Amino acid sequence: MIKCSNLTKKFGSNISLNNVTCEFHKNESIALMGANGAGKTTLIRSILGYYHPDSGSVKINGFDPVKNRVEVLQNISFVPQLPPPIKLNLDELMQYISIGAKIDKQLIMHYANEMKLDITSNLHKSFFTLSGGMKQKMLIAISLAKKSDIIIYDEPTANLDPKARDDFYKLLNENEDEKVLLFVTHRLEEVKDLVNRQIYMDLGKVVSDEKF
Repeated sequence: MIKCSNLTKKFGSNISLNNVTCEFHKNESIALMGANGAGKTTLIRSILGYYHPDSGSVKINGFDPVKNRVEVLQNISFVPQLPPPIKLNLDELMQYISIGAKIDKQLIMHYANEMKLDITSNLHKSFFTLSGGMKQKMLIAISLAKKSDIIIYDEPTANLDPKARDDFYKLLNENEDEKVLLFVTHRLEEVKDLVNRQIYMDLGKVVSDEKF
């Protein structure tokens, strides 16, 4: 579903991705790990089409994420480490997503409830003013409601308390069939029961790729 071939990305004289080749397929749950500056974020942003590669290619279900951005993003859910500064209130946000991405509003509310986010009491509050944990729960609810083939989580539990983390992992276990789940994480111990593949990056290269 995701195929990176000889992918290289430079920023000035810094090589962020150095000839990376890897593939991610259905029913794989991958922990993508490495120190800061290893190239993890650049790889994710290349998959999402945010970055143009200097050489090599990325294909998502056969599509180029830069040239075929709309088709690619229809099938990907992404929850960033830092929530975006959205000024819409929760009701407006769900309406916008429901219309723009054809996601069932009631399903967003269902997953928010499963994450113990009280949507009803916060319906008219700006997303921007919510706590970090509430923002994260909302973004997770949206990602699950989208029913994407590919879900990418960048440090998804950074703002979640232990109970919310348990709720999150429970929902993922219930929704992981026929998907690619990709976790960018420093907390392997938290996702080790969810993943069946571990990739370590360093200095822009994949240095270890273990399936089990």
